[in-house]
Amino acid sequence: MKKVAFYTLGCKLNFSETSTLARMMEQQGYERVEFNQQPDIFIVNTCSVTDNADKKCRKIVREAQKINPDGYIAILGCYAQLKPQEIAAIPGVDAVLGAAEKFRLHELMPTFVKVPDGQSAQIFNSPIEHAIDYHASYSLNDRTRTFLKVQDGCDYPCSYCTIPLARGKSRSDTIANVVASARDIAARGVKEIVLTGVNIGDFGLSGGNDRQETFLDLIRALDEVDGIERFRISSIEPNLLTDDIIAFVASSKRFVPHFHVPLQSGSNRVLGLMRRRYKRDLYADRVARIKQLMPHACIGVDVIVGHPGETEELFLETYQFLTELPVSYLHVFTYSERPNTTALSIKPVVPGNVRADRSRMLHILSEKMRRAFYESQLGREATVLFEEDVEDGFMQGFTENYVRVVARYDPLRINETLPVRLTTINPNGLVEVEETVVLEHH
Repeated sequence: MKKVAFYTLGCKLNFSETSTLARMMEQQGYERVEFNQQPDIFIVNTCSVTDNADKKCRKIVREAQKINPDGYIAILGCYAQLKPQEIAAIPGVDAVLGAAEKFRLHELMPTFVKVPDGQSAQIFNSPIEHAIDYHASYSLNDRTRTFLKVQDGCDYPCSYCTIPLARGKSRSDTIANVVASARDIAARGVKEIVLTGVNIGDFGLSGGNDRQETFLDLIRALDEVDGIERFRISSIEPNLLTDDIIAFVASSKRFVPHFHVPLQSGSNRVLGLMRRRYKRDLYADRVARIKQLMPHACIGVDVIVGHPGETEELFLETYQFLTELPVSYLHVFTYSERPNTTALSIKPVVPGNVRADRSRMLHILSEKMRRAFYESQLGREATVLFEEDVEDGFMQGFTENYVRVVARYDPLRINETLPVRLTTINPNGLVEVEETVVLEHH
């Protein structure tokens, strides 16, 4: 039996797809092992969001060669679609699979041959226009909660982004298929599902322009799935986060009060340069609407610093805008140049050291926001889904509104949703709970 190991770079969507590919390989008779357990085959699922993709890919290939010099190495995912020739030239790489080919991994595997030293890898890479099929995916056994892919690709032409070039046009699963996957996941004992995709608010497109179903239809159907205690929406564009979606989550049985809403910039001028589909007033309105219906909701924000054309004044406009929003934390990304994107033609270019300074400012702001949000939750009762990771006799978990909680280890708490009272914030920034409240409901 051939042994295969997987390594995933990037987003939750990549994790869901890697897990599905691994199950497909196991069905073909391969044994899945850890990366350091001398596999015969290494599969690396890559990301293209930052300019570190090449560096990370090369490092993982070198590590794989150390672990098993005779091992077969295949690279797939977004970076493999965008730069197949570059990857094929990396010493040690034997195969490169693009977006349309990665879910044919189990079919193509018997045709793979180890590439002699000095030769380039085999390339299986169709033009991105060929990536029109939808492949259902979800993660299992990789993490406590399951990431369920409901949508793929993107039709938005954001100036800085290569995702449409790496994943193709927006396309979705059907509600019936997603519900069936959720029931399968529930049957395996999973308590929380995170809905993921490239642009999940665009759910319902099937590779063309006809929208058959909507994201609101989807979450209404999932709310009726027995066995899953929590559904979490991973990220949704502000212009697609409608009043109806917010109101439904507020009254839902299973969808939790946690939203992650990309902003990217708090300056209308920069939003225009980025070719985003909203202005900051709409974003502020969405946040206000969430807080009106769910005062304790957690709201995360994506922000990009250093986009071409972002002057110091425009950056400070973003900073000030963020300080005025009742949001809970930031995901800060430093702009990096990506080939074939329109941002490359925008001037002035922000120097690297300035980008780094702005990033540090927002990371500090994010920590202050998270601390303030956690402090606002002290004294409240909440429910925590406890995870398997145990360190120094303590275990962690998340409340429904995404407060990270720490409690004394008890094996009976693992993968259980239990009521807690949030008491204090410890020196590590985690929220401690009143143990008697947990024990009363044990």
